[in-house]
Amino acid sequence: MSLLLMFHSFHVRSDNENVSLLILGDSLSAGYGIAEADGWVAEISRRWQAEHPQLQIINASISGETTSGGLARLESLLDRHQPTMVFIELGGNDGLRGFNLNTMENNLREMITILQSRNVQVALSEVEIPPNLGRRYTSMFRDVFPRVAKDFDIPLVPFFMREVALNPDYMQNDGIHPNLAAQPVIADLMEPKLRALLKELSS
Repeated sequence: MSLLLMFHSFHVRSDNENVSLLILGDSLSAGYGIAEADGWVAEISRRWQAEHPQLQIINASISGETTSGGLARLESLLDRHQPTMVFIELGGNDGLRGFNLNTMENNLREMITILQSRNVQVALSEVEIPPNLGRRYTSMFRDVFPRVAKDFDIPLVPFFMREVALNPDYMQNDGIHPNLAAQPVIADLMEPKLRALLKELSS
């Protein structure tokens, strides 16, 4: 679904009515290994406070989170924060642990179903994993995200780690998590994409 078509499907709100985006992610969004205030989500929040105060961002990401964990937490997060949109960045830990991909996919589908039943807009992040578990598993894992996004007709956001993972200056020693220097780079990549997802809601 294109962003333009998605915009036309939204209810248009007044300029002074806030819209909020909840990030439901794992360590890549939670800021593993660095202070939460230094993470890319916090950086976007600071930019929006200064430049787009009608847009709010809520970081509900937890290091080590799986799709099962995200599903278990989802309804309580919705009750607490009542977001306009949820951006799901989950699946990496399922893949790194070799979890059943049908279970992972079903968890994503159930989360999206819950969100849509509550009239909450949803966007899904692509996720990729190292090929440690073999080419077949890695390929099947990667294919889950565009398939789910297509089936639910929701935006699929490119995986932000593609832009930093191959640069050792942006990675922690574990080779998995972005370091402090990578956070503003990720914010530069993600801020316009996330703002575009909310643009029509605040216009």
